[in-house]
Amino acid sequence: MNVLFCASEGNPFAASGGLGDVAGSLPKALVQAGVDCRVVLPLYGTMRFRDELTYITNFSVPVGWRSQYCGLFSCQRDGVTFYFLDNEYYFKRGSLYGFYDDGERYAFFSRACLEMLFYTDFTPDVINSNDWQTALVPVYLNLYYRHLDKFAKIKTVFTIHNIQYQGKYGLDILEDTCGIGRRDAHVVEYDGCANFMKGAIECSDRVSTVSPTYAGEILDPWFSHGLDGLLRQKQYKLCGILNGIDTASYNPAADPDIAAHYDADSFAAGKAACKQALCEQFGLQPDGSPIIAMVTRLVGHKGVDLVRSVAEGLVDLGQQLVILGNGEYAYEAFFSDLAARHPGRVGVYIGFVPPLARKIYAGADLFLMPSKSEPCGLAQMVACRYGTIPIVRETGGLRDSIKDSGGGEGNGFTFSQYSAHDLYEACRRANEGYWNKEGWPVLVERAMRCDFGWGVSAQRYKEMYEQVCSLW
Repeated sequence: MNVLFCASEGNPFAASGGLGDVAGSLPKALVQAGVDCRVVLPLYGTMRFRDELTYITNFSVPVGWRSQYCGLFSCQRDGVTFYFLDNEYYFKRGSLYGFYDDGERYAFFSRACLEMLFYTDFTPDVINSNDWQTALVPVYLNLYYRHLDKFAKIKTVFTIHNIQYQGKYGLDILEDTCGIGRRDAHVVEYDGCANFMKGAIECSDRVSTVSPTYAGEILDPWFSHGLDGLLRQKQYKLCGILNGIDTASYNPAADPDIAAHYDADSFAAGKAACKQALCEQFGLQPDGSPIIAMVTRLVGHKGVDLVRSVAEGLVDLGQQLVILGNGEYAYEAFFSDLAARHPGRVGVYIGFVPPLARKIYAGADLFLMPSKSEPCGLAQMVACRYGTIPIVRETGGLRDSIKDSGGGEGNGFTFSQYSAHDLYEACRRANEGYWNKEGWPVLVERAMRCDFGWGVSAQRYKEMYEQVCSLW
């Protein structure tokens, strides 16, 4: 089976979040499962490993009423063929997203993903596009390519990683920029806007999300950001497959960024050394208190407002806090001030440094994710891998991956209602668990032995692709 995986980012070349992790690790797992999965990415100006690329050819891509240059490059990594589409006007910029013409940039990229197939010896059975940036791929396929023999039998899957970001623009973008005329505008028109994600949901053979719980949640207006009506109509297409993590990369037995190595068979000394290093890094008192960590964007839907409400109470409870992240100024200022008022008890770094994040995963005792919504979440899985027990709200992928240890079988501490009181109660229970010196190592070992690798999930993706190919 041949699969083309279209994404706007992918590790290790260019990434800003969870999509990059998935695009870097899922195709590798699919190849190991016997699928010829190839990935196509934009060739960003900030992309790493550019010197490994091989030039293939160049061609023109229709963009509205005009044509634009597109260079095609490739490389092999971990058994996966990666294609890169080059246009310096669109992609040679200082960051991946956040520009006034993002709609045009990714309309070009989506069209180029299909045009490149004329210049390769690869014909996919399935094209899997991801999030709004590649949502126009199935739209363009159905509107302008389906009548051609090369494209007639290609099936499409669209994966929603975060429904909040839909690619919404004014209707005037459609004809001039996207090349979608008035006759076909209804395909992407939704609620008076041009909505790229709506077009993908309409045109794809299957719509997947990154966890089973999230697949159910987005049928509810609370989570859907306006698309629940459409999704309920198309529910027969919808499924949820839990993401995994790259367990070779996130491996405390071999991670070069942490102070000491350890595994599930022998972790006490290694975890202690990593905790000591973390205390030194953030100036915390090495008094044996439990360290609760967050590695997150400091924005409202991550539950940071709840943490702000209970932070003083957690310090009073005897817990230490470590925060790594950036985002809204009000939260950055609050946590910086909290650290200044509680030296030795609270450590904060405003920004994001990947090696420091790994030091936190390894050195902390507890990992906090009280999200208002979380399509999948990967940090809670990484935390388990490093023996750092998650405290999570039961939503999206957090609910699917973390089970409460209250019954003696879980791998973390959970709470259901989005409230500061329930968050504090979960942290209090975690504090009691930490001081249970017989039970705590059992919980840490159980968390570390959880299998969050891509093996099972990749098999489910393969089964989904096979089901899609069996459609008439």
